[in-house]
Parts: sequence; C-alpha cells; structure tokens
Amino acid sequence: MGEDLANYARLGRNNFVLRNRGFLKRMALVAGCVFASITATAGPAEDAASPIYGVKIPAGYRDWKLISVNHEAGDYNQLRAQMGNDIAIKAYKEGTLPFPDGAIIVALHWKRVASDEDNKVFGKEQAFVAGARVNMQIMVKDSKKYAASGGWGFADFTEGKPADEAMHKACFPCHEPAKEHDFVYTRYAR
Repeated sequence: MGEDLANYARLGRNNFVLRNRGFLKRMALVAGCVFASITATAGPAEDAASPIYGVKIPAGYRDWKLISVNHEAGDYNQLRAQMGNDIAIKAYKEGTLPFPDGAIIVALHWKRVASDEDNKVFGKEQAFVAGARVNMQIMVKDSKKYAASGGWGFADFTEGKPADEAMHKACFPCHEPAKEHDFVYTRYAR
C-alpha cells in the first residue's frame, strides 16, 4: 500500500487513477466497511427510550462493574447479570440507602443452556452457560423526576427496542416489595 501511495504522488491524480483502479477499489471497500461498522454500532436503537419513564440504554454499560449474578429458574430459566455505573457501585460498597441520584443498574438476561463442551468433560449435564439474549432491564435513580415511582425510572429492552407501555406500567409495582432496600432486589456479591 505504501508503494501505491508513492506512485500517487509521482504520477499525479489522473494518471494514478487510470493505472491503479484496483488499489482505489480496495480503499473504497475498506472505507465502506469502516462506515458500515460505525453505523451498525451507533444505530437508532441507542436513541430509543422506554415509555412512561423515557429511560435509554446507557452508553458503555457493558464496561461497568459487576454487582451480582443469578439464576432465575422456573418458567424463565435464565442466567442474569446486574451491572452498575460508578455511582451505583459506590453506593453498594458503602451500603448507602437510598441510592443516590445518578445511580444506574443494568440487568442483562440470557436463556440458560447446557454447555455441551463442558459437559463432555464432566460426563453428565451439570455445566450451564448464557444462551440467547432475552432482554435487558434498566433502573435509573432520579428522586425528583421519578418521585411517583420511588425515585426510579425503569426500562425493559429487547434487541435494542423498548417494551410496550403495559410492560413498563408493571415495573414499579413489581419493585414495591423491595421498598426496604430502595426498591432494588439485587444485593452486592462480595
């Protein structure tokens, strides 16, 4: 590629284009792939907001610290991981209740599936891993904005799209039994 650029400088634009169409096609393909990957990762789903609360998927949440993991059995049969932003993690570590404004908790849910690879080693089915992604749920603490729902805004997203209003109407009533822990079920795993 360096040699091609040197030829561009030596030949001038018009002669270079005529003699190096292959190089230019490769560069256009690379630029197109870069553009496609940027638009695919920053698509319109990131701007979607939950009904009622207006909560969006927070940028960079996959890099947040782990709060806890759990297995939801029964009809759900899911593996779940809860992550928090720095404000939420600090509150968890210090035992601060209620959580301070700005705390955000994200729960990622996957179907629990047997790990064929691990189970071959064990000789029986005993190892499980995250399978297909189910959804993600978000709690955002803003005691003024969300005063009517215990200071929390809620969101439920599947494939980057928020669930409908009926689903979001059920969020706060579902969390009311956890009032003693500021409406949060998840405890910090030490």
